[in-house]
Amino acid sequence: MIIVAIIVFVVLVIGGTIYRHQCLLRDRAQLMCDAMRHHDFSFHLPTKGLLFGERALQEALNDMGQDIQRLAAHNEVESWQRLTRVLTHEIMNVTTPILSISQAYLSNPHIKGTSYEEGIQAIHNTCTGLAAFVDSYRKLTQLQEPVLKHINVNMFCTGILALYPNLHWEIDMPDDLSIHADENLLRQVFINLVKNALEANAKTIGIRHIAPSKTAKQGEAAFGKLQISNDGHVIPDDVAREIFIPFFTTKQFGSGIGLSLSRQILMMQKLTLSLRERPVSGYNVTFEIENDCL
Repeated sequence: MIIVAIIVFVVLVIGGTIYRHQCLLRDRAQLMCDAMRHHDFSFHLPTKGLLFGERALQEALNDMGQDIQRLAAHNEVESWQRLTRVLTHEIMNVTTPILSISQAYLSNPHIKGTSYEEGIQAIHNTCTGLAAFVDSYRKLTQLQEPVLKHINVNMFCTGILALYPNLHWEIDMPDDLSIHADENLLRQVFINLVKNALEANAKTIGIRHIAPSKTAKQGEAAFGKLQISNDGHVIPDDVAREIFIPFFTTKQFGSGIGLSLSRQILMMQKLTLSLRERPVSGYNVTFEIENDCL
């Protein structure tokens, strides 16, 4: 009877352990399904407590989620580029002749001082404003080709820091860290991020390097990532989903092209820009720059 009781106990323990483990796997699958359903591909579930095969599968799924996120960003940028080219062409087809004709009328001495001048001036000013708006569109599709070289990140950040002496900076990275990028274009991206932080009343900017994982690809893709954080206003979830859409802005006088332009600039250099779902501890907002491994 004792032996039978021991066997039953062992079977129950093993059965209970297997059942709990299967429940864990089920919950993981549900979490990933929910993330996919809400178009959140930044999930990264831990592998602790998994068997070696399950651990490898979870790591592959985590990497796949990141790859899907990068691919979605690529497709989004390409879609906006195509739409922008079409809109730019069509708007300029309409505004160019109106600008030319209204300018000719305003230069006509028979128009000056008459009741028609004010109306024609309003038409001309409106078309001029529309042309300036189209020029902002063109910035998204007529970027200069990047000239890539190895840049010392510490020295680069020192140059950015000098532009904003009133901010408190917290820099954490190796002295010899380098990134393969276009220095001028990369500077524009950093300036856009700092400018946005200032407009959100940030007082501190933090830049730190995260070393690549052991499973990262060798070469340039093994750079890891840069995290640019600030203590400005928290970005609400509904706004966070839209911030990389061209011309989306919550600012009264904002153009809405800074972040979308920055993402496009980095993609031209085989880099990606994303908003971290959970900011680095001590900050309210964190952006990440890393190599594009697609």
